[in-house]
Amino acid sequence: MDLVFPHTFVPWFRSVAPHIHAYRGKTFVVGMTGELVAAGKLSFFAQDMAILQAMGVRLVLVHGFRPQVNEQLAAKGHASRFSHGMRITDGVALDCAQEAAGQLRFEIEAAFSQGLPNTPMANSTVRVVSGNFLTARPVGIVDGVDFQHSGVVRKVDSAAIRRAIDIGAMVLLSPFGFSPTGEAFNLSMEDVATQTAIALQADKLLFITEVAGIHEDPTNPESPVDTELALAEAERLIASLPNPMQPTDTAFYLKHCVKACQGGVERSHILPFATDGALLLEVFTHDGIGTMVVDEKLESLREAGSDDVGGILQLIEPFERDGTLVKRDRTEIERDIANYSVIEHDGVIFGCAALYPYPEARTGEMAALTVSPQVQGQGDGDKILKRVEQRARTMGMDTIFVLTTRTMHWFIKRGFVQVDPDWLPDARKRKYNWDRRSQVLVKKLG
Repeated sequence: MDLVFPHTFVPWFRSVAPHIHAYRGKTFVVGMTGELVAAGKLSFFAQDMAILQAMGVRLVLVHGFRPQVNEQLAAKGHASRFSHGMRITDGVALDCAQEAAGQLRFEIEAAFSQGLPNTPMANSTVRVVSGNFLTARPVGIVDGVDFQHSGVVRKVDSAAIRRAIDIGAMVLLSPFGFSPTGEAFNLSMEDVATQTAIALQADKLLFITEVAGIHEDPTNPESPVDTELALAEAERLIASLPNPMQPTDTAFYLKHCVKACQGGVERSHILPFATDGALLLEVFTHDGIGTMVVDEKLESLREAGSDDVGGILQLIEPFERDGTLVKRDRTEIERDIANYSVIEHDGVIFGCAALYPYPEARTGEMAALTVSPQVQGQGDGDKILKRVEQRARTMGMDTIFVLTTRTMHWFIKRGFVQVDPDWLPDARKRKYNWDRRSQVLVKKLG
């Protein structure tokens, strides 16, 4: 084994642990496009889904089959017809859809049954349950276009789905629904996934698609992907875009993400299947890889409370161990928790700092300024510094100061100047550790 491996693997595994704890017992609805299967990605995707299930996530998988139906129609010499972004399903198209769904179901169940040694599927047991969980109604005639056997979801049997996932099975839904009279309707994967997520009040809806996500500049596909969109912002974006006709149109998946969030789903995501492991990257890393739509920004900068003590300890412990920070025990942090400000993302603390006031000298010490290595370089340190400065001004302080042995230049770049330790307020000077020889830096508050 490479001797460096433990030094990279262990910190990485610890960094994903908060996400593993957070998602155990949660319900995810995953919408998978047929293009993923056509691109030969099903085996790896199944492995990633199996990993999620092994970590205690309750899963519902909805598959699409757009390219497979097109292929069946072409083989029969029958043209694929679309309007308003939906397939027009005549009798031949309905037969092709049923054939494609049956074949895909077989392939998906086979993928989840593999258990080859030396693969992520070794020792896994994924039981796939499917059935007539969906009631549908016809699309009907829209703007003079008769959609025939195309339908939309009328009702999801959420109670039956919950019973299946409660016993540890993964529920597989094909985009088919049936009327109370037994008539079959061809549905869209996006509609099924969205309505199922709403009916279950799922914690996440994730679309694994042929697009990378929503670009910061929707008119420029070369612009970076926006990793997090507030629901209000996503609604404004959709209102400014034309009605989507193709899956590659910006609003195609986004409108379903917005609908899910409006219906009570906490977070909805658009991920590219072209990126290996996109599902795991989105769920277990800080910024993810695609676009997430959420009812409110997940990152919050706030004052700490007693429930944050454990998160703060976990954050600062590596820096105490390497000598960057002075060691603080749990009792001290619990006692001083009101002095701390934290920056939190999705329930995990990624940064903190404390402000200790010295009112007689109209100054305060900023201590334990820490940012997780996962997000360093993204401006979280500056956000926390500004928050501490704001608190200090509110308390009537003229300056704040820090003691540091390793990060002097970071503070100097932000307006701090070095002073002699004799500058310190008398109460702080008495506690100054002359052996540690910390540098004292002061910043005037405007």
